[in-house]
Amino acid sequence: MPPEKTFVIVGASLAGAKAAATLRDEGFGGRIVLLGEEPVRPYERPPLSKAYLRGEAGFDDAAVFDAEYYESHDIELRTSTVVTLLDHKAKEVELASGERISFDRLLLTTGATPRRLSVPGAELPGVLYLRSVADSDAIHEHIAAETPIVVIGAGWIGAEVAASARQLGAPASVVDMASVPLERVLGSEVGAVYRDLHAAHGVDFRLGTGIKAIEGAGAVGGVRLTDGAVLPAGAVVVGIGVAPRTELAEAAGLTVDNGVVTDEYFATSAPDVFAAGDVANVRHPLYDARVRLEHWSAALNQGPAAARNMLGTKTPYDKTPYFFSDQYDLGMEYRGWAPGFDQVVLRGDPAGGEFLAFWLQAGRVLAAMNANVWDQGDTLDALVRARPWVDPSRLADPGVDLAALVTGT
Repeated sequence: MPPEKTFVIVGASLAGAKAAATLRDEGFGGRIVLLGEEPVRPYERPPLSKAYLRGEAGFDDAAVFDAEYYESHDIELRTSTVVTLLDHKAKEVELASGERISFDRLLLTTGATPRRLSVPGAELPGVLYLRSVADSDAIHEHIAAETPIVVIGAGWIGAEVAASARQLGAPASVVDMASVPLERVLGSEVGAVYRDLHAAHGVDFRLGTGIKAIEGAGAVGGVRLTDGAVLPAGAVVVGIGVAPRTELAEAAGLTVDNGVVTDEYFATSAPDVFAAGDVANVRHPLYDARVRLEHWSAALNQGPAAARNMLGTKTPYDKTPYFFSDQYDLGMEYRGWAPGFDQVVLRGDPAGGEFLAFWLQAGRVLAAMNANVWDQGDTLDALVRARPWVDPSRLADPGVDLAALVTGT
């Protein structure tokens, strides 16, 4: 592609930074402009609820590249920069400053934003969300002071923040309408493993109940539940999910449906406009469906894949969905995509914290998880990609070779 071309990336995220790096690695010699709203260079988000939140890792540990990388690779990184308009017909973006930047191709990696709590008192100081480094810093200040923390939402963010709070010695309560943590994704069987793990570390679960109000005189003082109980709180961390940041795309007239809709090449409905990461609802050839993933691995892998397609490679993206979580001494990896399932099969010792789990629909394996078992990753990936019909009793039997189940033998 001629060197005078300009590629603009809106969203200085992991996906955006990796896309920019890939453009250079693949030999693109034109102008690369990477625009980000935050005042810092791109970083990875998983540490924000874990090592960074606990003060065990600094910003440089979370950063995608060191500070010199962007200049040395001639990537025009602009932080503290808000894009207010995408004009795909004129092939320009407009910044809050009024400056307009022309592009030949553009990649949206604008990510997602936390869903807001809507109860009385939700705007009190001390009601916190976790998405950015600044958010993690604010939560750390409260945890470091050993203030009682109430976490609203027992999903991944809520569970990891509660674990970090307990590891730092702060009292932590978790409130959710579900019967066990992580129930929506993992089901009741595996969710119970996490419930017991957190309870053993002193987390006070309030499950099957909701939030009536956040109470306090000028700042958070407590959380009133729908069952009438009041939990003391010096801070409330809300983790009730995220929504894709599609505002620019919607205003530009791009097709949006649970994210910016793309094909398997990350191309949107507008010519020369692509999308990747949390904001993108990408057609996945393996599932013949659109899949929007809110996980680190999607940002890590989709950014480079989108960049290559911006360069014209026309390579479909079909990587296995993957995410991981570390809570206390339980590490896990999850592979596959199971938006619905009717059976969960366990293999190993869940009570002892070393096991495999499988999610099935009508007898077919859709997803698998290894918890503190680290030698089965490739086999599990092959299994969920094959999506075989299996006998659940064989799946649960540690004496049956998983590789045999991939081929149906």
